[in-house]
Amino acid sequence: MSQQTDIFSSLPSFKLNLTKPIVFFDLETTGTNITMDRIVEISMVRVSPPDEKVEIKTFRVNPGMPIPQGASDVHGIFDSDVADAPHFNEIAPTVSQFMKEADLAGFNCIRFDIPLLIEEFARGGIEFDISKRRLIDAQKIFHTMEPRTLGAAYRFYCQKDLVGAHSAEADALATYHILRAQVERYADKTIVDAEGKSISPIKNDMQTLHQVSSSNMVDLAGRMVYNERGEVVFNFGKYKGWKVTDTLLKDPNYYDWILKGDFATDTKQKLTQIKLKNFGGLK
Repeated sequence: MSQQTDIFSSLPSFKLNLTKPIVFFDLETTGTNITMDRIVEISMVRVSPPDEKVEIKTFRVNPGMPIPQGASDVHGIFDSDVADAPHFNEIAPTVSQFMKEADLAGFNCIRFDIPLLIEEFARGGIEFDISKRRLIDAQKIFHTMEPRTLGAAYRFYCQKDLVGAHSAEADALATYHILRAQVERYADKTIVDAEGKSISPIKNDMQTLHQVSSSNMVDLAGRMVYNERGEVVFNFGKYKGWKVTDTLLKDPNYYDWILKGDFATDTKQKLTQIKLKNFGGLK
């Protein structure tokens, strides 16, 4: 029995309360550097209301660079496997269309998969807007409630071993299965985060799951976050804990340093939005 058939044959009768499509997706890459590494495989599971119709698209991708042995050891994809595969810019229109008007979900997707995907789109001159999408991270919910890994999460929530882990399609399908089980298991349970702050109860509602997944983040990489007063502060470096606006007043060159540095496109865009909103054309 294939991994796909196995997962769907054991899905619980419980269903997600969807008001729009949601795409569960997973990337296999050349490494873990968001701005430098490339996609070698992408799998997307689009689930649409009202009856959770499921569509799947999976692509191998030629990254245009050698795949390090360490990465191949994890996902089992080697240079020879993608030598004749399309480059990402060749499949980008299809990927964008498949994700059109859909919320996004994955396992560690907010800090890794989504920003890396944005980088790939940007290289091809395609703007991938996430401002009107709910972003749902099953890993964030899992680590909040039962801190473990994807394989352990699948075993914990679904009482099965994850066959084919580190295959993009198997991981994306497993995340879909896990999120359904999470919503059913934690219905109406209030979450307390690492800072002791209460978060709205888990509900079968994509907006609530979005808030749980990204409660205090400003940018996807977590370089900027909201503090307890709701102010945007830096979350790294010498100005960690400083309000972004105070930092830009004290050290205007810090903005230029970030824009020229090895930071994710999303981080640079969010910082620029804050700068323009508060200071206009401040140099």
